[in-house]
Amino acid sequence: MADLPEKVLTPMPLLHLDNQLCFSVYSLSRLITQGYTPLLKPLDLTYPQYLVMLVLWQSSEEGVFELPISHLTQRLRLDTGTVTPLLKRMESKGLLARQRSDKDERVVLVTLTDKGAQLRHKAQHIPLDLLCGAQASPEQVIELRDKLKDMLAALS
Repeated sequence: MADLPEKVLTPMPLLHLDNQLCFSVYSLSRLITQGYTPLLKPLDLTYPQYLVMLVLWQSSEEGVFELPISHLTQRLRLDTGTVTPLLKRMESKGLLARQRSDKDERVVLVTLTDKGAQLRHKAQHIPLDLLCGAQASPEQVIELRDKLKDMLAALS
């Protein structure tokens, strides 16, 4: 049987769960992601698929219609092994197309289909609907988002 401590451990508040920044961010992230689920269900999107669509929609707004998978992986902070199956499922739904680059066949380009572009209109309410359930003011949410982006940039 494992050795069990015979006395009460000296308090170390730095090692208490509720004092961990990572736990607060992790817990909040899970709750926010869960909040997206009912909003994305009518669009037949998962949360990771929604993130891919956000990148593709924004790129199309900026006049960029073909994105290398490497750009998606960087933008989403995910590895190729995670993104590739995600893109395959989205392609089977008709939301995007994948094809090898004419210039470099090692590069796979992702393009938004008409169906994927049309989905954007159905998704436009999602950010505000999620905000309504957050019980926080838009200013508070923006402030938190900006602080997290600054921390992310500093740690990257």
